[in-house]
Amino acid sequence: MVKTTSGLVDTFEQDGLTHSRGIPYATAERFQKPTLINTPDVARAGAARGPAAPQDPSRLDDVNGPLLDGIAQQEDCLVLSVVAPTDADGLPVMVWFHGGAYVSGTGEAPKYDPDSLARRGVVVVNVSYRLGALGYLHPEGLGVGNLGLLDQLAALRWVQANIVGFGGDAKQVTIFGQSAGADSVLCLLAAPAARGLFRRAISQSAPIGVRFGNTDLVGQRAPMVEAMRPAFTAAFSTDPATAPVSEVLAAQRAAQAAAQPFGLAADLAYAPYVGTDPMPDSVEEQWKKVAPDVELFIGCTHDEAAPFVLGNPAITGLPEAERPAAIREATEAETKMIFDVTAIADLWRNAGGTVATYRFDWHPEGGGPFGATHCIDLAFLFDGDWSDAPMLDGQAVPSGLREEVQSTWTSFARDGVSALKNDHLRFG
Repeated sequence: MVKTTSGLVDTFEQDGLTHSRGIPYATAERFQKPTLINTPDVARAGAARGPAAPQDPSRLDDVNGPLLDGIAQQEDCLVLSVVAPTDADGLPVMVWFHGGAYVSGTGEAPKYDPDSLARRGVVVVNVSYRLGALGYLHPEGLGVGNLGLLDQLAALRWVQANIVGFGGDAKQVTIFGQSAGADSVLCLLAAPAARGLFRRAISQSAPIGVRFGNTDLVGQRAPMVEAMRPAFTAAFSTDPATAPVSEVLAAQRAAQAAAQPFGLAADLAYAPYVGTDPMPDSVEEQWKKVAPDVELFIGCTHDEAAPFVLGNPAITGLPEAERPAAIREATEAETKMIFDVTAIADLWRNAGGTVATYRFDWHPEGGGPFGATHCIDLAFLFDGDWSDAPMLDGQAVPSGLREEVQSTWTSFARDGVSALKNDHLRFG
C-alpha cells in the first residue's frame, strides 16, 4: 500500500508495473470549488476503475469508438489513477487530461491505459474532472465558474504531495492532454495558481482558433455564455443545487441549444472562462511570463477537422460527385483556422521559451473515412483496445510508429526539447 493524503492506497502489480486506480483526490459540492481530500489513515482499494463524470454520449464515438464501456457515471467523480514501474524511484511524471469537448470522457477509460509509457521509465497519472455544466456553467445566483479547471489544479497539487510514494519526482512533472485536454493544458499554462506544479507541457490538437486565436470566434464566447446561463437556469423544475443528475443533463442540453446561433464557438460551448479564477484576464500575457520556465511540445494531426466537416449541412447537401473535393477543401481550411499551432509556438519562442512542434500525418491505407483525423494519435500513445475505432478503418496501428510516438513523448517528459530529433517533427 502507498500512503497518500487520500489514504492508504492499495496497489496491484502486473507485468512489471504497479497500478492504483480510482483514487479520490478531492471532493466538491455541486457548483462549488473542490477541496483536497485529507484522510491519510483511510484504507483505499486501488484495483477498480473510478467513475466518470455524468455525461451524454460523445459525438466522437463514431470516430474513436466508445470510451466509457463498463465505467459507472456519478457526480462524485474526482479521481485519478497511477501507473508506475514496480521499481520506480525519482522518475519523471506525466499527468494526462482527457479530451471530449469538456462534455464527455474520463481518465479512467481503458483506451487510455498508459502501460507502455510507464515501461519507458515514467510515472503516469490519469485525471478525471467535472464536465459540462457541472464543470463550466453554474446557474444564475449559484456557484462559481471554471470548476473543472479547478479540479485539475487540485489533482496537480495532489501529485505534488503524493507522487513520491509511487516513485515519481514531483519536480519533473509534464502535463499532457488532447483536444479539450490540450485546451486544459493551455489554460493551466496561463493560470498563475499553476506555477510550480509542472515544468513541461504537451498540447495535442487543442482547438486554439475557437478558444484563443480567431478573434471573431473568441469574441463570441461572452455573449454565448450570457445566452446559455439563463437557458440552463430556466430548464430546472427543482432547485439546481439538489436536482437529480438527469435534470442537470437535460438543462445542459437546453443551454447547448441556446449556444447554437453562435456557430463554431458552440462546438466548445463548455470550457474555462478567461478572467474567472484561476484564469487571468490576458492569457497571452501570462503565457509570455511562464514561457521561459516551462518547455512546450505542441502539435496537431493533418486532418483534424475531418469529422466535424463531414456533418456540415453545406457539404452533405452537395451533389455526391462534388463532395470529396468540398470535404478536402473544408477540412484543410478548418484545420488551419482551428488547430494551427504556429502562433503559440512563435509566442513561446519570442518570449524566451523552449518549444517544439509536431504534425501527425499517418492515416489508414486508402485514407480511411477521416484521414489523419482528430484523435487518431491517441491509438499510438495509449495501450487500450482501439480496434473498434472507425478512424482506423479496421487496420492495425503500425508498431514502429507507435514506438516512435511513445518514445518521443516520454523523452520530452524526461529531458525536454533537447531530447527530440529537431524542433518540428512529423509522424507518419
